[in-house]
Amino acid sequence: MTVALLISTYNWPEALDLVLRSVKNQSVMPNEILIADDGSTEITKKLIEKFQEEGLPIKHFWQEDKGFRKSQILNKAIAGAKSDYIIQVDGDCILHRNFVEDHKQNAEIGNFLFGSRVNIKEDAIEKVLPKRKIKFSFFSGKISKRTRNLRVPFLSSFYKETDILSKKVRGCNISYWRSDFIAINGYNEAMTGWGKEDSEMVVRLLNNGINGRRLRYAGIVYHIWHIEKSREREVINSGIQAKAIENKLTRCENGIDQYLSAPK
Repeated sequence: MTVALLISTYNWPEALDLVLRSVKNQSVMPNEILIADDGSTEITKKLIEKFQEEGLPIKHFWQEDKGFRKSQILNKAIAGAKSDYIIQVDGDCILHRNFVEDHKQNAEIGNFLFGSRVNIKEDAIEKVLPKRKIKFSFFSGKISKRTRNLRVPFLSSFYKETDILSKKVRGCNISYWRSDFIAINGYNEAMTGWGKEDSEMVVRLLNNGINGRRLRYAGIVYHIWHIEKSREREVINSGIQAKAIENKLTRCENGIDQYLSAPK
């Protein structure tokens, strides 16, 4: 089983720097690192090149900045992946040292995994970013939702698979088999702007017989506080998701298949 760590990013190199530092600190390294870049400037490119020179197996997928098109760049990155299994995070989420290990050890055929996130407080950002802090203890004053910062693999095993969409599904902490993702045609590129792109994709996984299992007490990430993105497309995207639920859709029309090479 080979594993790709997929990181989405857009014009926040200071945060991406911490994420990649936390990748270097992993107890189990991914086979490849896919950076899905929705139009960042040259500063992000140079940062990525620095980590490539330091030995991280990064593939940088970039597209022109034409607004929030996260679904499209994620599809492009996964189309370019060579690994069997995709572990997905956002470029503002620092990884616990055992993050990749936890997702890899809990991966099972027929399931996807979803975890939660520990929040780094707004008033801690001025210390976390300049000091390049990537480790946070349970008692740290820089975090909230601290019970999510408990890693107890034994307790994690009590969480079972389900065919019901959980409100706790987040694209910043999710993993799935690449073949399952391709079977539902990946992310729906009709969904532009922030909101519901991850959960709509999960709806189609569930409709296609792939159950979800929550990673609790394992698979921990630390979300760096930032001002929320515009939600002007959320109502439209919610409608697309509602249609997928109502019609039990297993595929979208505008998805990853346009980037996949035809079989020879």
